[in-house]
Amino acid sequence: MSITKEAELIGMQKASEAVALTLKQMIAYAKPGMSTKDLDEYGAKLLNEFGARSAPYLTYGFPGYTCISVNNEFCHGIPSGQKYSKRATW
Repeated sequence: MSITKEAELIGMQKASEAVALTLKQMIAYAKPGMSTKDLDEYGAKLLNEFGARSAPYLTYGFPGYTCISVNNEFCHGIPSGQKYSKRATW
């Protein structure tokens, strides 16, 4: 994406701030025994509170609002109902 107008720059800055704060809050919220779907739904709620929308979900029909990978999973993991009982590295 090329930014050609001041308004586009401001929009990118707002989006970046929303994503950074959402990620930080999702990390604090993540606990052993929760599923990535639970975490994804929490992330969607946070984004919504910022007035932000999930680009992967809206643009590409991604089956989640966030891309979550746990431990050695490949990137862009799809949120699932699987519970993680031991400490995961999100």
